[in-house]
Amino acid sequence: MTMTNPNDDMLDDLFAQARGTSPVPGDALMARVIADADAVQPRAVAAPVARPGLMMRMLDAIGGWPAVSGLAMATVAGIWFGVAPPASVQDVTAAMMGDEVSINLFTTDLILDAGALGDG
Repeated sequence: MTMTNPNDDMLDDLFAQARGTSPVPGDALMARVIADADAVQPRAVAAPVARPGLMMRMLDAIGGWPAVSGLAMATVAGIWFGVAPPASVQDVTAAMMGDEVSINLFTTDLILDAGALGDG
């Protein structure tokens, strides 16, 4: 024997009745909602879109600021290796190119002193 609760049957009837009706807002409510939305919404004036300059277009073409920072770091590293290369780079270069040649820019051999020119 199955026992049913009369309250459950009433709830089912109420839910069925609620599913049958669809709430429709009144015209006065919709007019107030639209009026509030119009009051809050800013009035935008269509401004002409400015075309980016040549530098910005070139920057976008290479990938933006992250790419520029990478290129700057590679440039600094290249200058650094060119001015003061590590010993391992010099060894590899000497092995590939032949003998190592170094030029001393601050040599004193080329400085002529007044006595070497002659007192003539």
